[in-house]
Amino acid sequence: MPAATTKGDLIAITEKEWAKLAALIDAIPEDRATTPHEDGTIRDIVIHRAHWTELFFQWLAEGASAEMPDHGVKWNQLISYNAALKDRYASMSWADGRAWLRRSHERLKDWIAEQDEAVLYGGPMPGGNGWTTGRYAEASGASHYRSAAKVIRAMLREVSPG
Repeated sequence: MPAATTKGDLIAITEKEWAKLAALIDAIPEDRATTPHEDGTIRDIVIHRAHWTELFFQWLAEGASAEMPDHGVKWNQLISYNAALKDRYASMSWADGRAWLRRSHERLKDWIAEQDEAVLYGGPMPGGNGWTTGRYAEASGASHYRSAAKVIRAMLREVSPG
């Protein structure tokens, strides 16, 4: 799927992918959300996405001095970084994880609505690797929502351990 190149397209894809993910996770009871799978739990997936949406806002706030993906972390360290997120948020409940993701989505949606085309697609995001700010917003929102839904649907198809 090609990346959005206009504010209108970015809003549309963000809302479309959010609607699919929200409908999916809102129907999952806590016991299913916390059932261990090979790659963690559904709860872990949701919390991971909320964390990464918040990282987008960290990058925006830090501008040209942003450390991506996070302070002291290089892109080639993502496997260990993401694994550590599971431990970092291990005590967060399913309800709190879903609420955090919803708040992060609302923050992203509101931020996109407030921007103009020049901010979103007029040039590379300060501190980034050449992508526009709109492309980073899509990667932190719609793309993460789409991948989360795919992983969660696969987890739901697995037979629960028993």
